[in-house]
Amino acid sequence: MLRFFFLALGVVLLLGAWETGHRLYGELVLPGVFETAQMFVHMVGEGRVWPALVLTAGNASSGWIVGVGVGLVAGGFAGLREGVRLTLQPIFIIFLGIPAIAWIVLALLWFGGHWAVVFTVAVATGPIIYGATVQGVRSLDRDLASMARAFRAPLSAMVLDVYGPHLLNHLFPALAATLAMSWKVSVMAELLTGSGGIGDGLATARARVDSAEIMAWIVVVVCVLVLVDRLMLNPLQRRLEMWRDDDGKVTMS
Repeated sequence: MLRFFFLALGVVLLLGAWETGHRLYGELVLPGVFETAQMFVHMVGEGRVWPALVLTAGNASSGWIVGVGVGLVAGGFAGLREGVRLTLQPIFIIFLGIPAIAWIVLALLWFGGHWAVVFTVAVATGPIIYGATVQGVRSLDRDLASMARAFRAPLSAMVLDVYGPHLLNHLFPALAATLAMSWKVSVMAELLTGSGGIGDGLATARARVDSAEIMAWIVVVVCVLVLVDRLMLNPLQRRLEMWRDDDGKVTMS
């Protein structure tokens, strides 16, 4: 009950600050909560929200899956082989340092449209997954793995009970962060490429100087991220915590 109270208090404070800013600076700079809610309902009634949401979800998830796949494979090899890690290290640093906006400009020249968005999301999230994977593989408890092999543990047990929990312990924060990042990068890329989705809706609202519609699209993105966190990330985190002992160490189930 106390936890719910503090969560509700945070929401109330945020909405209060929002409404205060609206009253201080006016609707053009910051539309009010009520005006934004009205616009959101209007957009839903017109059938604009769901198609844009589906398109952005497809762009974000496609790019995220590619980035995670490349990051896991490259990071796994780099964690196991020192030569591979040293070879990929400067590439990893360069890719990590290039801002997403620069990738969008290049992707527009190389691909354009939908694929520019997918590429930008993948190249923005991949290096983060790569770094987490390298650290997870390099910090693997070799004694635990050796003991499991000595007892002739089957491959499924090695993956699910030895390697899996340990790697997921390192990967989960990166997976959660890049999943949220994939939506942000996708919206930004769509805004600049005009390839549809929520970003294209934001671009149209900006062209009309319709701040209430801009805020309504922002609310859509925030609601999606909250739902993903509550319905997917939190259950996965609880599952991960079941693999820990009282000292916070990963154990075999």
